[in-house]
Amino acid sequence: MKIAFIVQRYGTEILGGSEYHCRLIAERLAERHQVEVLTSCARDYITWANEYPEGTDRVRGVTVRRFPVAETRDIESFNRYSEWIFTSRHSRQDEMEWLRRQGPWVPSLVEYLERHHHQYDVLIFFTYLYAPTVLGIRVAPHKSLLVPTAHDEPAIRLGIYRDVFAAPAGIVWNTEVERRFVTAHFDLRAIVEDVVGCGVDLPEGVAITDEDDREGLAPPSREALAPHLQGPAIAFRRRHRIHSPFALYGGRIDPGKGCEEMLEYFRTYVDEGGEGMLVLMGTKLMPIPDDPHVRFAGLLPDAERLHALEAAHVVIVPSPHESLSLLALEAFAMGTPVLANARSEVLVDHCRRSNAGLYYADRWEFVEALSLLMRDAALREALGRNGKAYVNRHYRWETIIGKYERMFARLRPAQRPAGRERERERVDRRDRGREQRRGRGDRRPRR
Repeated sequence: MKIAFIVQRYGTEILGGSEYHCRLIAERLAERHQVEVLTSCARDYITWANEYPEGTDRVRGVTVRRFPVAETRDIESFNRYSEWIFTSRHSRQDEMEWLRRQGPWVPSLVEYLERHHHQYDVLIFFTYLYAPTVLGIRVAPHKSLLVPTAHDEPAIRLGIYRDVFAAPAGIVWNTEVERRFVTAHFDLRAIVEDVVGCGVDLPEGVAITDEDDREGLAPPSREALAPHLQGPAIAFRRRHRIHSPFALYGGRIDPGKGCEEMLEYFRTYVDEGGEGMLVLMGTKLMPIPDDPHVRFAGLLPDAERLHALEAAHVVIVPSPHESLSLLALEAFAMGTPVLANARSEVLVDHCRRSNAGLYYADRWEFVEALSLLMRDAALREALGRNGKAYVNRHYRWETIIGKYERMFARLRPAQRPAGRERERERVDRRDRGREQRRGRGDRRPRR
């Protein structure tokens, strides 16, 4: 099959979020299919400035077609326009103007898709929010899959997104929490859908087997591992001169990801006598306080990121808005417990289902939970074993890619528009039958 991924940014330097998720899926599917990525020349999502060269590139075995962004974003002007549109009566034209200002505005990408969509068997759109999806998903909805990466935010209530969620033949959900939220707010017409998420690699040599999982056995503790498996984590500590226990955050260092609040809460933790330090890895998009207890490790390669996750005592996931959280899943895979923001229903669900992390609703819960995790090695080990088992059950790559393959197979009968309409008629008849049965049930005598 020939598959096109459509996403707002793409590159090995972009870690976290829907772009990282898209790259991981594209690279795995490229082992079985002919995969191309259609994206912008932007690297920075604040300005959408063209930084990558226009044209065709090859990134880790995947063909990437980059198209220039027509205009950069003035973030202050955009934020003012957003505040107005989220709180005032407005027209659809106003919403399209908001979409253009949000960026990335890449008309040549959409034009390419309109001319060449027939060359692809499946179009996979990553994240509902941006213009490449809003405009591109109209081109060939009968062979389009949407990976919404949706959560509760003001933008999702704009009218333009009703068309986005109604358009595709299939929807690939990250979690059941995301599925429930979107289904409650939109009229979906997808013929195929599934909760899929993203694969996560367990470290080689420590991943539990299917047989161990069925028998309820746990993988070995870190102390029981061979020395060479502990080596990379020790090397990470030495390389970054970290000689004390530490909590770790990885991703965009951005107020919107909860980082400002996390730093404030961690300062309170230290002031209350908490030991250790906070290490930040990723892209810095906000000032970092000049604090001896806070260390900025910068943007790390994939392998070193995993070593950092393994070396940490705790991984903090402070974002209040998540549709999956690869940071949490990668921490689980490395056997490190997480401390998550309770305002994210997805993160709370991960913690409860895995029993591999704690969550906080305010400053003092953060302080108490972090204090407990930093000082209780036995608790960390138990949560770490649970996290590895959770990833093994739900987020192994063979499981994730198998779900995509089954969705592709179910999509084929509906790829011709006429076939899709027949399928939708069948679904409509089924739904009408259910409504009629419910109606007959409502007429039963009530006791």
